[in-house]
Amino acid sequence: MHEVLERYRPIVDEFDAFAAAVERPLGKTVRVNTIKADVERVRAAFEDAGIAAEPTAWNPELLAVDTDGPGSTWPAFHGWIHSQEAVSTLPPIALDPQPGETIWDACAAPGSKTTQIAAMMDDEGRVVANDRNMGRLSALRFNAERLGVTNAIVTNRDARNYSLDPLAVDEFDRALVDAPCSGEGTLRKNPAALDSWSEGFLADVSGVQTDVLQRAIQATKPGGRVVYSTCTYAPEENETVLDRVLDAENCRIVEQELPIETRPGITEWDGTSFDPSVERAARIYPHLNDTGGFFVATLEVGA
Repeated sequence: MHEVLERYRPIVDEFDAFAAAVERPLGKTVRVNTIKADVERVRAAFEDAGIAAEPTAWNPELLAVDTDGPGSTWPAFHGWIHSQEAVSTLPPIALDPQPGETIWDACAAPGSKTTQIAAMMDDEGRVVANDRNMGRLSALRFNAERLGVTNAIVTNRDARNYSLDPLAVDEFDRALVDAPCSGEGTLRKNPAALDSWSEGFLADVSGVQTDVLQRAIQATKPGGRVVYSTCTYAPEENETVLDRVLDAENCRIVEQELPIETRPGITEWDGTSFDPSVERAARIYPHLNDTGGFFVATLEVGA
């Protein structure tokens, strides 16, 4: 196990099981793209190709596949599926986008969650998919086109000072901030993820995360939903960020229903106490559901 993760021993129940799970390779999963296909059609195509594909217990549109390269299969070529880590599908589920709404995906590239949101909206309404990294936006555009997404607007701006003026939109119905992070939860698929980890980086990236989340709350209508997510265990990037925005913005953390086993957010770290409502956030550990690691919180914007 990576030595960085030892810092979480005090907050992770069943730490030995957690450590063992981190060492196991992550299985391959694909999300069925309901804009173009359904589960039965995709499973039949995989069966014809001699590839086992079974729905996961908690999401029938997420298939566990017995192949190392699902992205090079015919279903992928036709845009029927998208290779996506299982736990990565949770933030859009928490967001619960509806057809006809205007949704902001603040840090969208390479587009897995953007295209999932579009499918959940039946490709109706608007998904404003933003990323400040132009190179990563190329992947987002490719994925959106391959999957047949027509309701996406792609923008290349810094989300921290995002302007809605060019969109002729006063506010968003919902927003997703799947923030850039230290990536601690990705070790099962990327063992080198933490080679350049440092506490200094945590401090820097948490500042960016806070600014983006604040802008998402400011840009979302009263009563609207904002989902904040990361693929890290670090409280500096998770509960700390939530605590800051609760102090600075008119919003509250609400209960969320996720279809897997989770642990609540923590209310204290390294001598610092957080707002008690951060317990409503969800910490997802690899040993709970045989997934990668993630953090998801749902906020409601105040009037």
